Amino acid sequence: MKKYYIKTFGCQMNVYDSHRVAVILENMGMSEASSIRQADLVIFNTCHIREKATEKLFSDLGRVNLIKQERAAEGKNTVIGVLGCVVQAEDEQIAKRADFVDFALGPLTYYRLPEILQKIARKSGQTIIDTDFPAISKFDFLPENKSAGGCSFLAIQEGCNNFCTYCVVPYTRGVETSRPVEQVIEEAKKLVDGGTVEINLLGQNVNSYHGEDKNGKEQSLAYLLRKLNEINGLKRIRYTTSYPADVTDDLIECHRDIKKLMPYLHLPIQSGSDAILKAMNRRHTSGEYLEIIDKLKSANPYLGFSSDFIVGFPGESDADFEKTLEVVDKVKFIQAFSFKYSKRPGTPAAVMPNQVEEKIKKERLQILQDKLFDYQLKFNQSSVGKTMEVLFEGKGRHPGQLTGRTPYMQNIYADADKDLLNKIVSVKIGEATMNSLSGKIVRE
Repeated sequence: MKKYYIKTFGCQMNVYDSHRVAVILENMGMSEASSIRQADLVIFNTCHIREKATEKLFSDLGRVNLIKQERAAEGKNTVIGVLGCVVQAEDEQIAKRADFVDFALGPLTYYRLPEILQKIARKSGQTIIDTDFPAISKFDFLPENKSAGGCSFLAIQEGCNNFCTYCVVPYTRGVETSRPVEQVIEEAKKLVDGGTVEINLLGQNVNSYHGEDKNGKEQSLAYLLRKLNEINGLKRIRYTTSYPADVTDDLIECHRDIKKLMPYLHLPIQSGSDAILKAMNRRHTSGEYLEIIDKLKSANPYLGFSSDFIVGFPGESDADFEKTLEVVDKVKFIQAFSFKYSKRPGTPAAVMPNQVEEKIKKERLQILQDKLFDYQLKFNQSSVGKTMEVLFEGKGRHPGQLTGRTPYMQNIYADADKDLLNKIVSVKIGEATMNSLSGKIVRE
């Protein structure tokens, strides 16, 4: 039996795609290798959002090529493949910088993997590259999704129509498409039947979902959430990533009405400056964003928020940056992801004037992260003494320890029997750091 190894970069959609690729390969009779050196097929599923992710890919490819040569000396064949957004954006670079790669497939064409591997087995002798934007949905050709344990990702929407000036997603994932309601519900039910208790709905703009119901009528994310809420055995629902301008009143009401919907929402703002938001081509102002936050808090006072921030966007002044800090102080995000602006080839922002110096970007990022981390620590410390429902998802660092997540997506460790893996258990929080919690199982 041949073995495969998949390394995933980037977002949760990539994690989902890698899981679906693994299902394809296992249906072909392959099994997962414990290391690259043991693998007959090595796949890198890539991200193109950040410059470092691209360079890390080429570094990893260089290392795996050495392993490929060592295995060849032992009479073992190794196939190397690259999937995802880097392929879509830089297929020529892959062919030039890593001509030892056997195949490269964009994020919308990986369902063709069995056909590609058959071609390679016939010794085609050249790198096979497929970066089409097929008119048909890849989801119509993927094998049945399998439960990944207690928590499973479920992609319901792909692509983006917003064309933020810094972002490559519309060029690598295409325009927005949504899966039909019944297809999503059917997949969700099968995941629950397979042991899933929490489903995280995925999409580049998940709250712009507009899938058709069985009558051909387009429905919203709010409609879909209410349908998912009816599934017996499903205990938790999450969705990510949302776009502020697409948060509707109906969706806000879901956070009031649906108890299975976790009290944690990732809602990227990117900047607190209206001038920078306009330059980014974001369809919201900081005031509108804060108004949405207030509405959500009114619907559910227990909601906690996370966000994305970019510092040092072209033209960002000290005053613009201060407005970002003001937003952070107003919302008090419980988690956040923050980055220095980096040029992505082909995006409008890459050629904008007034690019911010690297030194200034670094200083601003440190100031922002200090503030964000302080709020994250305070929130975690406020959890001490509380009893929270934890979904255990994996083994901890120490024997007899499991790790999981609270409703607020906090990492938590506790001494627990392995039988509690993939189950939701009451845990009393004892200690808190910025990055994690620890606690003890509450015995009934």
